Amino acid sequence: MTNHITVNASKTYTVSVERGILARAGERIAAILPPPRRLLLVSDDTVDSLWGNTLLLSLESVGFTVCRFTFLHGESSKNTDTLCRLWNAAAQAGLSRSDAIVALGGGVTGDLAGFAAATYLRGIACVQIPTTLLAMVDSSVGGKTAVDLPSGKNLCGAFFQPSLVLCDTEVLHTLPAEYFTDGCAEVIKYGYIGDPLLLDLLKKPFADSPEQIIARCVAQKRDLVEADEQDTGVRQLLNLGHTGGHAVERLSDFSVSHGRAVAIGMLLAARAATARGICTPDVAPHMQDMLMRYGLPTDCLFSATELAEAALADKKRRGDEITLALPTSLGKSELVKLPTDGLADFFAAGGARR
Repeated sequence: MTNHITVNASKTYTVSVERGILARAGERIAAILPPPRRLLLVSDDTVDSLWGNTLLLSLESVGFTVCRFTFLHGESSKNTDTLCRLWNAAAQAGLSRSDAIVALGGGVTGDLAGFAAATYLRGIACVQIPTTLLAMVDSSVGGKTAVDLPSGKNLCGAFFQPSLVLCDTEVLHTLPAEYFTDGCAEVIKYGYIGDPLLLDLLKKPFADSPEQIIARCVAQKRDLVEADEQDTGVRQLLNLGHTGGHAVERLSDFSVSHGRAVAIGMLLAARAATARGICTPDVAPHMQDMLMRYGLPTDCLFSATELAEAALADKKRRGDEITLALPTSLGKSELVKLPTDGLADFFAAGGARR
């Protein structure tokens, strides 16, 4: 089953969700970037060993000249040091403004390669080929690119839309269980933001309809990106669970993965919204059951004060105010502004200890 979603943002591009599309990636890329061109294939060491040669053969078979840049897997590599090495690799490969970077991997690879493409020669084309569920439904679409700084996640980046996104559900079979579970948190998030039908779909095994589920998530993100590409308004609904989630990640020194942290943040948000009369009382228990169904955590080990202090580094903060995405009913969320000095009380209302 193939799903094609067209994104009409500052750049118009297609997101294709299809099993086995990786082996035909060369044809798809050649259709929008006709060879001969030089491509820099960027991936981490783990993904490169699994899928790098498959993609390389596909790209070379249609006439592309391909160089490769591989880095050590993990969030700790999404930094300015790796970025500088990537810039230099692009220069040494002789990439010109008519050439492109191809990102093969999860969110770290996509964010890093996307930011490099946005800034090398003031911008060259980037093709995103996500290999994790989380990257397929979230980071590969919408144009957010970034690297981390010692002070926090994604603090240095740019909005830069890809030229094409190819999601091959076949690669999910080699994804370690913990990474698949991480992606499920972002999938579930879309249901509570604005897709009650997705919540019904998720009551059945994910494997029953992976393309349909991924395509529904991408379509919802497409709608929000088209309405608010620069993330100043409605697109911030995609941050459901992320204020608390990013705080959990940071406090755990990133030993709690992004998806698991977002799951904790979502439930904190749902419980706090219920306590404040913003959300109907059925949402939090429904969300807890859904998260547990997919093996995601529901307990927060950090105090409300710790969470609030960590959240002050969040990009969503504007001066003394932060915008929170909060559920209001099953399959519906809205944006609520909160003074930053009220964050500790907010997290406490969500169930975090004082």
